[in-house]
Amino acid sequence: MKIVVCVKQVPDTKGGVKFNPDGTLDRSAMLAIMNPDDKAGLEAALRLKDQYGAEVTVVTMGLPKAEEVLREAMAMGADNGVLVTDRVLGGADTWATSQTIAGALRNLDYDLIITGRQAIDGDTAQVGPQISEHLGLPVISYAQNIREVNEAEKYIVVERQYDDRYHVVKAQLPCLLTALAELNEPRYMTPGGIFDAYAKEITVWGRKDLKEVEDSNLGLKGSPTQIAKASDKVRKGAGEKVELDPAASADYIVGKLAEKHII
Repeated sequence: MKIVVCVKQVPDTKGGVKFNPDGTLDRSAMLAIMNPDDKAGLEAALRLKDQYGAEVTVVTMGLPKAEEVLREAMAMGADNGVLVTDRVLGGADTWATSQTIAGALRNLDYDLIITGRQAIDGDTAQVGPQISEHLGLPVISYAQNIREVNEAEKYIVVERQYDDRYHVVKAQLPCLLTALAELNEPRYMTPGGIFDAYAKEITVWGRKDLKEVEDSNLGLKGSPTQIAKASDKVRKGAGEKVELDPAASADYIVGKLAEKHII
């Protein structure tokens, strides 16, 4: 069984974000991490490797620095890493990104492709389903549990989150899953895994290696959507704690509401 996992290096947004004048994220001002949903997808693939002896290949698109997430993935147990990087691919929106990744995946054999549901630097949840469309594959999105993989009959059974419920969905292989961060608890890298990861070669592909993709669908020029403006949301001030007896507290709150013309 061959599994391809698509991962993305993203800025750690927990400490807030900064924007460049053109509206893009200032990634240099933030630490870079593996996207959480993608990491859960990787862990799902590694568990299938543990169970079925699958071969796991991790693919990322980005700057040369994105090699870091491939090394991390291989230190966790992935077998191969592929970095797709080229200046002409920069500035891609979800459409151009999915076209790029699909063009790279056409070089690989796979029974299953796993992506994260969405990246924390965009929150669109579009790239995974778009890749499946470009490759003509069935897609199961919002995967919260993999129930069964039948290699002989070539199918997979997955629990797909739906509001406060879930659907049980069966699809023929090859197919694509988009994984939720809640799918599992990713394993840690081991010292031996880190050593092995840095001893392995990473495959690097550029524009010339992408199959069946037109230049008009790549990079900034191939992106139908572009950022007009971006800004951080306004932070609310700290709340006020009222420590009076109940009657006085009620009077105080009513007075504040009246002062703000709420009542």
